[in-house]
Amino acid sequence: MKKSLSVLFLCLTVIALAGMALAQGGVKKKRPLPPDYGKVTINNYSERAGLSPVVFDHWVHRSRFTCRLCHVDIGFAMKADATGIKAADNMAGYYCGICHDGKRVFDGVKVFESCSKKYGDERAKPCERCHSAGKDVKMENDFYRFTEKFPKERFGNGIDWEKAESMGMIKLVDYIEGVSIKRKSLAVQKDFALASQVEEMPDIIFSHKKHTVWNGCEVCHPEIFVGVKRGTTKYSMVEIFEGRYCGVCHNTVAFPLLDCQRCHSKPVQ
Repeated sequence: MKKSLSVLFLCLTVIALAGMALAQGGVKKKRPLPPDYGKVTINNYSERAGLSPVVFDHWVHRSRFTCRLCHVDIGFAMKADATGIKAADNMAGYYCGICHDGKRVFDGVKVFESCSKKYGDERAKPCERCHSAGKDVKMENDFYRFTEKFPKERFGNGIDWEKAESMGMIKLVDYIEGVSIKRKSLAVQKDFALASQVEEMPDIIFSHKKHTVWNGCEVCHPEIFVGVKRGTTKYSMVEIFEGRYCGVCHNTVAFPLLDCQRCHSKPVQ
């Protein structure tokens, strides 16, 4: 009982520290609604072109595609505005235009075309499907209806995406003809424990198997974690809360760091 209370206290301490780390100007950030967790605003050139910034809903795409497909094969950077996407790139069949070409079909549904020349300077409504910041645009997919039967979690989107995938409720596309390269899969390492640096905080159980479903090896290595041998890369919780290492994905798209027990899951002995 004493150990359980100690672990609870440590988790609450971590949550408090996270709130301070994420605060700006001394004001704690408001927790986003489930559909808005992971939402990204892209504004490289939109406003200069007289359009609203692009609003990208991660949950829509992560329910259909692996992270590796978009961030490795297609080449999207891991931070908003870091890719420098132009309408001309999309029209030429790069970035968003790889899938959003008005021809490609997923799950029997034709994907709408992005940045088509036929819209010209009329700023027609089709543009607002992406350039929707500040606009009351009705989305094609309703988050709550789409995820109604999915396994639930406490933070982030409120969805256990890993469990939804393992249960077959979502089927992830990891290959696009003409874009992806067929490779032989590498052997997946077994789950292993990482010792907690805080007394009586449960150790971390890290699962390569769960991560490779979404990321392959390429999303994490070598850009986020240089070494592939356990213990090669040294990092701290402070660095993770700053958005480095595990924090690149956790706190932005994957379940947030506030959910301590999703990682610190090995019982205290």
